[in-house]
Amino acid sequence: MPGLIGKKIGMTSVFGADGKNIPCTVIEAGPCVVTQIRTEEKDGYAAVQLAYDEKKEKHTSAPLMGHFKKANTTPKRKLVEFENDFSRELNLGDVLSVADVISDDTWVDVTGISKGKGFQGVVRRHGFGGVGGQTHGQHNRLRAPGSMGASSYPSRVFRGKRLAGRMGGERVKILNLKVIKVIAENNLILVKGSIPGPKGSYVIVEE
Repeated sequence: MPGLIGKKIGMTSVFGADGKNIPCTVIEAGPCVVTQIRTEEKDGYAAVQLAYDEKKEKHTSAPLMGHFKKANTTPKRKLVEFENDFSRELNLGDVLSVADVISDDTWVDVTGISKGKGFQGVVRRHGFGGVGGQTHGQHNRLRAPGSMGASSYPSRVFRGKRLAGRMGGERVKILNLKVIKVIAENNLILVKGSIPGPKGSYVIVEE
């Protein structure tokens, strides 16, 4: 299995073997239920769909209720497909936990939705330096983007130029985070460093 669905719990720190204090993010990964298996013959690609986090039946649509009943499981909030590497035989309704997928001292990729920052200017969004000093009457231009450089041609700003706009709230993937510790009985893993998203947000952990 290449990965699991999880939830960001928060951050902490642990002491390594060399005595250094290591900042870690705590992730509750699983248990996840296999709710669908896609095959080359039927779907054109091989994948396995995992479901995570309990959900009330009254908040679940009828088609999804039927989908979960096929797997003989309760309704779930988050569904994610992973490429099936066929390293083990999986069936509908199988439950995967941290111990089945992740071990200590391995490396994982974590995907999440970054925190939304709303509409931000160029200084915060792109690291611009602003126009500069307050001489020659510049009393309100410190955090402005400055000249765009467009004259009679092209008489517009090209699409994609770094300007002010909405910041954050995007899908972000952090590569090669080291797994410091796996607490299998609580379905927790500690990865070195930070991951995108606020506390309680869903993340995807892949080996």
